[in-house]
Amino acid sequence: MSERVNRTRGVRRRDRTAETDAPAERAESACPECGGDVVSDAERAERLCAGCGLIVEGERIDRGPEWRAFDAEEREDRSRVGAPTTNMLHDRGLSTTIDWQDRDAYGKLIGPRRRARMQRLRVWDERFRAKNGRERNLKQALGEIDRMASALGLPENVRETAGVLYRRALEAGLLPGRSIEGMATACLYGAARQAGVPRSLGEVSDVSRVAELDVQRTYRYLSRELGLGIVPTDPTTYVPRFVSALELGEEVARVALDLLETAKSRRVHSGKSPVGLAAAAVYAAAYLANESVTQAAVSDVAGVSEVTIRNRYQELLDAQADR
Repeated sequence: MSERVNRTRGVRRRDRTAETDAPAERAESACPECGGDVVSDAERAERLCAGCGLIVEGERIDRGPEWRAFDAEEREDRSRVGAPTTNMLHDRGLSTTIDWQDRDAYGKLIGPRRRARMQRLRVWDERFRAKNGRERNLKQALGEIDRMASALGLPENVRETAGVLYRRALEAGLLPGRSIEGMATACLYGAARQAGVPRSLGEVSDVSRVAELDVQRTYRYLSRELGLGIVPTDPTTYVPRFVSALELGEEVARVALDLLETAKSRRVHSGKSPVGLAAAAVYAAAYLANESVTQAAVSDVAGVSEVTIRNRYQELLDAQADR
């Protein structure tokens, strides 16, 4: 009993100094003895009352890491957890992978016999990662989505969204009768539109192994069956990319956006391709800003014909004149 009293007094004295030295201690609950605030003492692994010094809980377990890190690089190097889950892997990144380097835990090269065994284990590990036809289908499709997204320069969130769309299509049974590449391309096209970084059907089909008409049909089927409800693409989203590719100035981008806003207010854009309208707006803006650019150059960047640019160009100028 006397030992407990002495320990409690020591705690009280320690707590008085803690009030001045460590004011950042946070109250966690109420003391059962006096109703005061209970604080944590990380040094002694105890929870004690700040008022009466009663030890509420002792021998607490520190569930944090045993190492310390002083910057993000050290924290990443010392962390022993895996990568976060992702929809861009068929198993969401939860499986293990045998490293390709033939070295042991000390970094030394392993012998030839053990090296052959490790190679055989890698083969079996790769086979077991996709255990059935559904996982093999998903693995191939997600690889295609990642390849096409890299070629189109699409960000990570678009790839993740495309992976989710493909999983939904697979679970809904939309794959029979359609190619894996076609459905993967349609999912990537829809994901880009949802994220507000659209790419034209021509651009997507150029990096795909499927014809543009097949991609269009598959996308319509996917949108109808999954109820995506994607609104028509705003032509203004294409303008910055076209202006940057043609190396035109900011004045051209501003005038092109103004032309498109006027066209939308007068419903000129209804029923017309947003890519063609954006291309024509950039060409018209360059003409109004006295910057030299040809219809052929705009056509190459936008992926539309020069005839489309000429027709939409005149419609945009007429709408601007009637404003």
